Amino acid sequence: MTEIQPTSAGASALDRNLSARQLSTAHVTRVQNLERTPRWLHRLLPWVNVGGGVFRVNRRRIVSSRFTGVVFSGNDRTLAPTPESLSLFPGFAGQTPEDIQAVSKVFKSHKLAAGKELSIDDGSLLIVVNGQIQQNATTPEGRQIRHLFLAAGQSGIVRHDAHHGPLVATGDTTIVTLSPALAEHYPWLSGALDQIDQQGEPAVGVNQYGEAAIQVLSSVDGEPKLPTTFVDYQDHPREYYLHSLQTVLRTHTRITDLYSNEFDQLREQVRVVIDVIREREEWELLNNPEFGLLRETAIAQRVPTRSGPPTPDDLDELLTRVWKKPGFFLAHPKAIAAFGREATRRGVPPPTVTLFGSPFLTWRGIPLVPSDKIPVSEFGETSILLLRVGEEEQGVIGLHNTGITGEVEPGLSVRYSGTDQFSVASHLITRYFSAAVLVEDAIARLDNVLIGNYYDYAP
Repeated sequence: MTEIQPTSAGASALDRNLSARQLSTAHVTRVQNLERTPRWLHRLLPWVNVGGGVFRVNRRRIVSSRFTGVVFSGNDRTLAPTPESLSLFPGFAGQTPEDIQAVSKVFKSHKLAAGKELSIDDGSLLIVVNGQIQQNATTPEGRQIRHLFLAAGQSGIVRHDAHHGPLVATGDTTIVTLSPALAEHYPWLSGALDQIDQQGEPAVGVNQYGEAAIQVLSSVDGEPKLPTTFVDYQDHPREYYLHSLQTVLRTHTRITDLYSNEFDQLREQVRVVIDVIREREEWELLNNPEFGLLRETAIAQRVPTRSGPPTPDDLDELLTRVWKKPGFFLAHPKAIAAFGREATRRGVPPPTVTLFGSPFLTWRGIPLVPSDKIPVSEFGETSILLLRVGEEEQGVIGLHNTGITGEVEPGLSVRYSGTDQFSVASHLITRYFSAAVLVEDAIARLDNVLIGNYYDYAP
């Protein structure tokens, strides 16, 4: 439970009287609240009523997940992925714990400074611990292309031949590698590395998303024997518990009785406090350590920018991760402005679309929705999210509980809590909510987004 301090905390009775009198002695506006924003995320998320306070996401059994991040153990010299992390890689899942444990100890660690090159054995497994690394390749036509680009937690099979150049660190980077030459001591390793290399070709009994496959038969004629199958579920599905935001609003009865000629003082107090709660709710939806969307984005769905500023290429890369009915991008207003500058510089200024009566920049027809709740670091770095939303679309949804006592808005209640001996009335204001990502490819995140890049154009 997160507590929000009442707006009147610390104010004396005289101060409260004077503030309230200013609303009663002239024709005035309602109380203005600079903290208030449009809260587009709250508007665009579909909300699901969770009557029991717990939302369980039932899913097909995951046999070999490509979305799980890698956990490392050891120090700089003995750094290696844990056996538990390796067991989720294709080809490793079917091996004995003893074999996986032995292989985890023979990974080699490499620390690279920005711009440093590294060559390793052809066909090696590479996992990035921190930083970023890339590799260029030459096509048969002689063109140079970026073949490999990996960030922290991501992995891939490295090729070193006449067409593939060395690995290059784009910043201070640490990686671990596993050479295929070790198959001499671990005969099963060669097949495991081949399965990791064949990203689009799942192993027997597993689909391309790591789920246990369902067997079906395609035929034209004859009477072939039909396969049998069963949809297996996860034994321990993810559960989301509703989070609460609460505060107690305390108002003197003199204020509500005497100074409510133009505006109901109690309603004004409640309205402003609800605004503050809603703003905090949007912050929690993005940053909460248990269900915040920035943290819930799977490792494989996190993409670093190619050069720092957000470019059309970067947003296109996000679209390859959330290509099943993408709903909207979500970014800090400064990140949206930075993208607009980059797109304009390339001669493709982003068009606009009107939603809820407001204009939004778009890319590929998908709106870029602003939210100042996405953090920006002191170095001017932030993130951009791309979401698919809706329960039917297996997307991102908001969770709340409606029908609670004293409800004034769906999932938000105001309850009278009594008046004390000093004639101060108390009202408990409560909001229950959470968010859920139903499947991993419903959300992707663009990292290392620099917002301070500007251009001077010739007059």
